[in-house]
This record gives sequence, structure tokens and C-alpha cells, in this order.
Amino acid sequence: MGAFIGYLRVSTDDQTTSAQRHQIESRYKVDRWFSDDAVSGATKAKRRDGFSQLLSYIREGDTLIVYAIDRLGRDTVDVLETVERLRVEGVAIVSIREGFELGTPIGKAMLTMLAAIGELERSNIKARQMAGIMKARAEGRRLGRAKTIDDRAVALWRFENNETITRTAQHFGISTPSVKRAWRRAREEGWLDEGLRRAS
Repeated sequence: MGAFIGYLRVSTDDQTTSAQRHQIESRYKVDRWFSDDAVSGATKAKRRDGFSQLLSYIREGDTLIVYAIDRLGRDTVDVLETVERLRVEGVAIVSIREGFELGTPIGKAMLTMLAAIGELERSNIKARQMAGIMKARAEGRRLGRAKTIDDRAVALWRFENNETITRTAQHFGISTPSVKRAWRRAREEGWLDEGLRRAS
């Protein structure tokens, strides 16, 4: 019999995965947990550290359990590709909130529909935000401030000094989510290779 694998994800640093974990543990005895903290669902699944580790670990016959479909991601195409990849590898995927296995034909149809509804809602939210921004501009109000964080400098300093996210945030006077974003961008764009060359 395969193992039960739990996956948790929250989008911001001030959120926790405890509620998701509690919901899953109330129904399943999970053998192994993987999580991504302060990672947007818009980030491709394979680019998330926790989910990438999960993909390397999970085996045929295992069951992946998530609290909700949107924990897998918010990009409909990416979620569908992830589900299909795991299905081909013989992995079942169960969503607690939606209450069905995602790899079945019905599950995939429901997944597509729910993901589309979610995408529509996010579009509506963005439209309302844009309307608010346009109104504020029309009233002459200043909006936000220009980004002053140098992601490359943040990531390279953390790499070269082998420092923690918290200590890096303190050093630059920025938030820990900002450090995490800089670190992810550095890995994606290969900036850490520059740090290795400096160290050699």
C-alpha cells in the first residue's frame, strides 16, 4: 500500500499552514509532509522548493493530499499539467475541501471548472483594484512608492555570508517575504552562479 503525502502552501509570510494541516490530519494519517511558505500560487509547481522535493519523493501507489485545489497553484494550465504528471506516475490526488480525487475524469472536469471560476474571481478582484487605482489617480492621490530593493544585492549578500532569511532582512531593513522573493528570483535567473564565481 502506498503512502499518504501531505502538501501545504501559504502565499504570505504572515499566514500559517496549521489550519490546512489540521484539516488533513483529521481525515488521513499522513506519512510525509511537504510545504511551501510565503510562495505565491502563481509560481509554477516545479519551481517551488517544497513541491519540487515532493515530486522527487512521491512514488507510484502514493496518495497526495491537499486541503484545497488552489494549494496546488493558481495557474489552471500548470495545475492540470501537475495533476496529469502525477496521474501518469500512478499517484492519486485528493482535495479535502472539494471532496474528490483529482486524477479521475470527473475530478479533472471539476478541477477545470473550479479553477476557471477561481480565475474569474481573481480577474474581478483585479478589475475592482484597477477601478480603485484609476479613481485615486483622478482625485490626485499618490499611489504607493517605487521599489527600492535590489533583489540581486540581497540574494548575493545572503549567499556570500551564508545568512538566514531573518538576518538578511534585518541587514537590509526589509521584510522576510522580500528576501524570499529575491532569493527565488536569484535561483531562477542564475545570480547565485555569480556568487560562486566570486567565492572561487
